[in-house]
Amino acid sequence: MKGMVISMVVVLAMMMVVTIKPSEAVVSCADVDSSVAPCVAYLTGGANPSADCCLGVTKITKMAKSIDDKRAACECLKTAATRIANINQDAASALPQKCGVPFNIPISKNTNCAK
Repeated sequence: MKGMVISMVVVLAMMMVVTIKPSEAVVSCADVDSSVAPCVAYLTGGANPSADCCLGVTKITKMAKSIDDKRAACECLKTAATRIANINQDAASALPQKCGVPFNIPISKNTNCAK
């Protein structure tokens, strides 16, 4: 009986490992949207990004570690960019540099996130 219980536990553990998909992105658009919300004033004509904006850019960088996470964050940023009226593309491109954050995810409504 004890051997049967151990066998069942091992089988269940193996099933759990097989069903976990480590390559799925964990970045949500809600998190990305809330992170870039403080940047709207800068993206639509402000002189410099606020400290809260730069904190949001840093937060996205920390969330997007894997390739899938970066693609998900890119898609979220792309969608967010389409919702921001009068977005200044030059300001969007310069945002990471202005914040001093290494950020290799473009903020643009025209980005191909699959690359």
